[in-house]
Amino acid sequence: MRVRVITLNVWNVEGDGRRHEVINRELRRLKPDLLALQEVIQTPERKSLDTIVEGLGMQVTHQQEVQAFRPPFSDRYGGTAIATRLPHRVVEALDPRIPQAPDVPWASLAAIVDLGEAGRLLFIATTAALRPAAEAARERHALALSELDARHRQALPTVIAGDLNAGPDAASIRFLTGRQSLAGQSVCYHDAWERAGSGAGETWTDENPNARAGAGRIIGQKNYGKRFDYVLVGSWDAHPKGRAEILSAERVFERPVEGLWPSDHYGVMADIDVGLNA
Repeated sequence: MRVRVITLNVWNVEGDGRRHEVINRELRRLKPDLLALQEVIQTPERKSLDTIVEGLGMQVTHQQEVQAFRPPFSDRYGGTAIATRLPHRVVEALDPRIPQAPDVPWASLAAIVDLGEAGRLLFIATTAALRPAAEAARERHALALSELDARHRQALPTVIAGDLNAGPDAASIRFLTGRQSLAGQSVCYHDAWERAGSGAGETWTDENPNARAGAGRIIGQKNYGKRFDYVLVGSWDAHPKGRAEILSAERVFERPVEGLWPSDHYGVMADIDVGLNA
């Protein structure tokens, strides 16, 4: 079964108020089956998610629907949302706040998605700590993601999608992609871009006018760009009864539409062929 995965950080409600309508139009065109959205503000006053997913025909869950509390800063920086073409059931919302990253309001949502005869898979939408010096927090976040997967893993390979705020050379990403261990543990997820993308694939870059001010404030250097957004797919050793072949990977939301840039991040889209082994 061919499954299309898209991840996008929608940049809360910064910038032009029409951005979310542009994102919605692009999502209608791209037709994802699994959608991970980050920095989505969904409050009684600001219902960004409603605009973004309107008319997609997907089952949608925002972290606020499954958390018993509203994390600090979520009214400004939003939260995580999952949308799936086929039914899903959220099994856990992981609170990422730790002493090294107390200001992170974005939960990691883990949902079991029923793909019918193809089987069931665990879909995790996530965002890691933002600050450049918070790699220790991102390492702990990566460990927590692997443990979250282990608690709810299904026969089909797990898909993790989101804004991990770290380049491929960072320890957190090296751990997730099987290049190094952390705290005596090791895992291996396939990086869709590495397997099937083309070029560096930078997703947060000052080439994007929406990112330029943030990069200037946070990084303070010109010509900055990093690949922060990922689609990761579980490996054979954790899923001996299932398969997930990454067929393609590309950046999306990387151009202005009628002069309007959709977000400060570019998104990542991956097509994956999944199924149970015979």
